[in-house]
Amino acid sequence: MKSLTAIFTVFILLVYSCGNNPQRGNDRTGMQVQDTGKAILVFTEYEHSFGKVSEGEKVAYVFKFENRGTADLVIQAAITTCGCTIPKYDRKPIHPGGNGKIEVVFDTYGRNGMQTKTVTVRSNASVPVVVLKITAEVDADISQ
Repeated sequence: MKSLTAIFTVFILLVYSCGNNPQRGNDRTGMQVQDTGKAILVFTEYEHSFGKVSEGEKVAYVFKFENRGTADLVIQAAITTCGCTIPKYDRKPIHPGGNGKIEVVFDTYGRNGMQTKTVTVRSNASVPVVVLKITAEVDADISQ
């Protein structure tokens, strides 16, 4: 019975001492490591419909977002599905709690019918890839 109590006591001491490990927050070399956190990219909307538009018209929409994380957010790229869609965004870091925007301009010239275009946003956020979508029904007869 004494040996069981001794083993239990040693076990409790080991578990307790792990919680007070002076190496916590250090890397393997013993150097102090700062928790840099993560950026969290949250858009107010992920899709936008322009409705009916006339062929040849340039339409634009601004997708607004917030960095809800604890580290700076950096938009690394915004890639579109075709040259008729142009994203515009600020390349400077967005601090935690800060806001930003991506303007998407869609040139309807030479298009007709229902159009769906996407913008793939790449960043350093916890979810590194976000897809935004725009739609428009382009009517060549409206412009005439």
